[in-house]
Amino acid sequence: MKTRKLGKDGPTLSAFGLGCMGMSEFYGPGDEAESIATIHRALELGITYLDTADVYGPFTNEELVGRAIRGRRNQVFLATKFGILRSADPHYRGVSGRPEYVRQSCDASLRRLGVDVIDLYYQHRIDPNVPVEETAGTMGQLVKDGKVRYLGLSEAGPKTIRRAHTEHPITAVQNEYSLWTRDPEDGVLAVCRELGIGFAAYSPLGRGVLTGRITKLDDLAQDDFRRTNPRFEEGNFKKNLELAHRVSQMADEKGCTPGQLALAWVLAQGEDIVPIFGTKRRTYLEENIGALNVSLTAADLKRLDQLFPKDAAAGTRYGEAMMTLIGKAP
Repeated sequence: MKTRKLGKDGPTLSAFGLGCMGMSEFYGPGDEAESIATIHRALELGITYLDTADVYGPFTNEELVGRAIRGRRNQVFLATKFGILRSADPHYRGVSGRPEYVRQSCDASLRRLGVDVIDLYYQHRIDPNVPVEETAGTMGQLVKDGKVRYLGLSEAGPKTIRRAHTEHPITAVQNEYSLWTRDPEDGVLAVCRELGIGFAAYSPLGRGVLTGRITKLDDLAQDDFRRTNPRFEEGNFKKNLELAHRVSQMADEKGCTPGQLALAWVLAQGEDIVPIFGTKRRTYLEENIGALNVSLTAADLKRLDQLFPKDAAAGTRYGEAMMTLIGKAP
């Protein structure tokens, strides 16, 4: 397993992180035994960074990860998140960055994970009603209290990142980044590099579309959240599949899988980027790690830019409610 340093003053981690969200929700039915086996296999193969959040499940994903790492804590760099609110309405998403909520959430995550300290604690979404300095200051106190080692922000814009970093050093920013979502190139990556903040890229496989395994909506379970995602609406989905097919054709030429090519592209965008792919199956885990062996030349990267141009994906990456929570600075 290759390694990368997460930020100027951050930890050295495996070049890939494992996203655990889909083991509990959003991407069809789960299989706890296979999910835990996948986490164990990831650790065996040298992945150290596991990524979860309180909202996944909700709450049950942290418990699953906690069970999986019991007796293996010293092998794991553990990241979790707070800040997205759920309710009995499955479509509801709220946010909170209130200091008392931050403290309560941290204590609850520590209990569910069964650990004494969280290695990297992210604010999952920025609360537009609470100055980010106030939230970051509370998170900084968690570091002083020994409950958290490093701080992160997820889906924050450049101004917000600067403001939070002034209050307490931010080690990592986690935003969606892949061939079909290149928003971080519009300022976030630049400010992270200026400030020495690491960048964790979630959904580097474009919600699975870049793997080439999704060719029609019927490939998705009935309760898969992608069925309600704008990029999977009929007209958009057809266009996005055409773009993904171009990647698949190039992968065939290079002798790798489409997913490996997509992951290799993210890795090639900078040594300061750690892609976090999500999977709940050992087979796909092992396939994804094979991307470390895919070498891309400057000509390859230029060609991928031509095959899948920036902003070419059709549709917004979330529904209207969640899009209002992205990149907002209070």
